Amino acid sequence: MKKTLILTIVAAGILSSCVSKKKYVELEEQLSNTQSTLQKTAVEKEELERRFAIIEQRVADYNDRINSLKETSEQKYEMNDIAMMNKKTKENMRKTLSNVDPEVLRDAKTLEDSINIAVSHNLMKSIGEDDGNDDVQIDIDKTVVMISISDKLLFNTASYRVNPKANDLLRKLANVINSEPSLEVMVEGHTDPRSINTAVLEDNWDLSVKRATSIVRMLENKFNVAPEKLIAAGRGSSIPLVENNSKENMAKNRRTRIVLIPDLDKFFAMLDSEASVTGN
Repeated sequence: MKKTLILTIVAAGILSSCVSKKKYVELEEQLSNTQSTLQKTAVEKEELERRFAIIEQRVADYNDRINSLKETSEQKYEMNDIAMMNKKTKENMRKTLSNVDPEVLRDAKTLEDSINIAVSHNLMKSIGEDDGNDDVQIDIDKTVVMISISDKLLFNTASYRVNPKANDLLRKLANVINSEPSLEVMVEGHTDPRSINTAVLEDNWDLSVKRATSIVRMLENKFNVAPEKLIAAGRGSSIPLVENNSKENMAKNRRTRIVLIPDLDKFFAMLDSEASVTGN
């Protein structure tokens, strides 16, 4: 009996020892596999980092090339603006500038400034507002022409119905717009900050939108401007020209702005259209 018990204990110890060794071997294999996987992952990571660095360098080189081309293009544009114009355009610009006030022309520092002055002068002449009228202002930024018209020429107070006395001005503007088929035209309504609320107008946003759409409808329906060229936008009182700290300043901020967006070639071509536009 005693002998049997001892044998049983020894056998259990042997079996226990065998199981532990097997587990140990399995754990060693798992460790080896994990280390192998980590090593493989490290190699793959290094390879990915190498490829990423190559891609980053390619992107940097590409950006450098783009910037270089842009700078070259801008320099070329500055050097060859005159060459880009045809002979008729050059003659028209020289003729126009000869009629510009020397004081105004003295402010032109670059060819672009001279072009802007010439286009502005022609547009003012085309719409019959070249007599120093402060109610019509023309600004040019690159190829974008912005014509700001005081609301007192277009609308009665708090109204979005176009005043009949504005018909002649809008007809001339329509002639300018129709003279260049590629133009896009945005009509923006601007108000002063005084609140308004009526049966038909909820606030200044409402008034500015309705004024813009009134001008757009008239340009389309009365003066045959293609509707696909027109965009109506209301700005409310959000973009004042000057501080709204006086009646005079609020009057300046109440305006309709007509933005003409031609491409560069068409921008130069607008100089050629003086004769045809003013003749309409």
